[in-house]
Amino acid sequence: MSTPGVLSFTLQGWEQVLAKVKRALVYLDAACAESLHWSCGSTRLMEAVGGPECHLREFEPNAVVGNVAQPKAVFVLSCLLKGRTVETLRDIICRSHFQYCVVVTALSHAVHLTANHVPAAAAAELDGQQPVFEQLEEKLCEWMGNMNYTAEVLHVPLLLSPVAPYLALTPAFASLFPLLPQDIHLLNSARPDKRRLGSLGEVDSTALTPELMLQIRCLVSGLSSLCEHLGVREECFAVGALSRVIAADLANYAPAKNRRKTAMGRASIVFVDRTLDLTGCEINYKLFGILSLSNDLAAKALWEALLNIKHKEAVMEVRRHLVDAASRENLPIKMSMGRVTPGQLTSYIQLFKNNLKALRNHCGILQLGLATVQTLKHPQTAKWDNFLALERLLLQSIGESGMSAVLNQLLPMFKPSTQRTDDDYGPEELLVLLIYIYSVIGEFTVDKDLGEAEEKVKKALVQAFCEESELSPLLQKITGCDSATKLTFHKSKIAVDELFSSLWDIAGARSLMKEFKSVYVPGNHTHQASYKPLLKQIVEDIFNLEKPDPVDIEHMSSGLTDLLKTGFSRFMKVSRPHPGDHPLLMLFVMGGITVSEAKLVKDLAASLKPGTQVIVLSTRLLKPLNIPELLFATNRLHPDLGF
Repeated sequence: MSTPGVLSFTLQGWEQVLAKVKRALVYLDAACAESLHWSCGSTRLMEAVGGPECHLREFEPNAVVGNVAQPKAVFVLSCLLKGRTVETLRDIICRSHFQYCVVVTALSHAVHLTANHVPAAAAAELDGQQPVFEQLEEKLCEWMGNMNYTAEVLHVPLLLSPVAPYLALTPAFASLFPLLPQDIHLLNSARPDKRRLGSLGEVDSTALTPELMLQIRCLVSGLSSLCEHLGVREECFAVGALSRVIAADLANYAPAKNRRKTAMGRASIVFVDRTLDLTGCEINYKLFGILSLSNDLAAKALWEALLNIKHKEAVMEVRRHLVDAASRENLPIKMSMGRVTPGQLTSYIQLFKNNLKALRNHCGILQLGLATVQTLKHPQTAKWDNFLALERLLLQSIGESGMSAVLNQLLPMFKPSTQRTDDDYGPEELLVLLIYIYSVIGEFTVDKDLGEAEEKVKKALVQAFCEESELSPLLQKITGCDSATKLTFHKSKIAVDELFSSLWDIAGARSLMKEFKSVYVPGNHTHQASYKPLLKQIVEDIFNLEKPDPVDIEHMSSGLTDLLKTGFSRFMKVSRPHPGDHPLLMLFVMGGITVSEAKLVKDLAASLKPGTQVIVLSTRLLKPLNIPELLFATNRLHPDLGF
């Protein structure tokens, strides 16, 4: 067993799709397109389709339809085959001239039964039948206009986008984000008084909305398929409220029970709530261009190197690969040493311009070179460097001067859009700083000085919102106004009060933890204050041989046998499952992760327990401005599932 198992899992799924696409129009939704992009690439799909024309389409209501000369269509979808998804299928098919339709869904038939409210007992008696898929096949023929035409509906678990050998994302679940304490009030509004929740620690599957639980079940179905491919029986663990629900659902997922009985391997899967530590969502330089290079071994090696080394070393590695590629093609390259500049890289790339053979041979390396040039030349690069320096400065100030002084330091940065220069920060960037501060400091006591400082920052933020000449999509979401002309002082004040309520929730997110209460290490006369990532603490806890029973990493039992073991362990020497017991560790961060965090997990595990295979999973790659967008999403408890 090895981490490439994630890539083979994804490739195996796409091979099933590729076997169906010959001479077909292929419609993909965004999540499946992302999975394709990072696994085998669109070129491989086009090769499987055959023919000179572009046969790829975006799956959406106004999609370009097939003409008389295009009788076959394949739809590759990440979502449930219900509601708007089925309506879009019908619309495309009815406007086309198809005689053969294949619908591939990334979600299992068992999940479709759950979505259609089929009781578990009735689902268990189906014995291999797939009535939901069979009914849709009949509908497809009806929409094509002839019941003798061919229709297929099948499940292929296209869950993952493998960004690196040790890191994979779940693009269909990019909006899935952990709960905040304020969500308890919304959940309680639908519950009787006697069953009101007191805290996030009391949340279980029965407390969540049906839409959120169905979204979780969709994710669990895909993870179960991954475990089946890896040939492992998984032990499920959780750190955080939403993670606890997901881990419990996977542990007790009925279709997985027979699989686990015959699994030869063992694995631990640890789910972690992102909200427990939002400090680590630091600035990550964005590489532009096409970065999926699965069919180019040299470029793939460079891409993986870029993920694993520091910024200065990375640009030097890009230069080295460009020089090597040019030398292989006998191009007239002029060697230069010292600092790598955008102009230098551009001059190397230009050498390939009129040489079609060289372009074809080194296309992947050239794309990464262009991406690096664009990154180095990006006008915001220097600004984000300063932003990182400011975060480090604020980290020191928290320990030396206290929270109120740190907030007062921010006040001069609040400027209206008419007075800001390119070097100044706008409201969204200042929100990122506030989230950083409240997450790193954790629980705090509000005294007179802090109360006054908060009020000053609130007032400055209200004024900044009101003085924006144009509201960004994020500010529209926060204020509830779709234009600056509709944003009144009163509406802005309400929005800022709610925003600070969220900040207090962020500060108190670790309040239920016993050992993982802090990510802040105060400075002293010899060391500066520092940030200790929660993920680092979790991995250290997992592989600490002196701690046989991690306190904050909860094990979720998968049935009566495990419950009995837990009960017997109280008076017999029966050890509970430990997340460090098995040769494979899967760490799933619910709500997003940065590349540097994923690398930290991989490297730390390798140093603490060599030989352990580590797979880092997450819902998405994070950039700083993603965090406010996810925190202030209005549909966290009621995700849009397409129906």
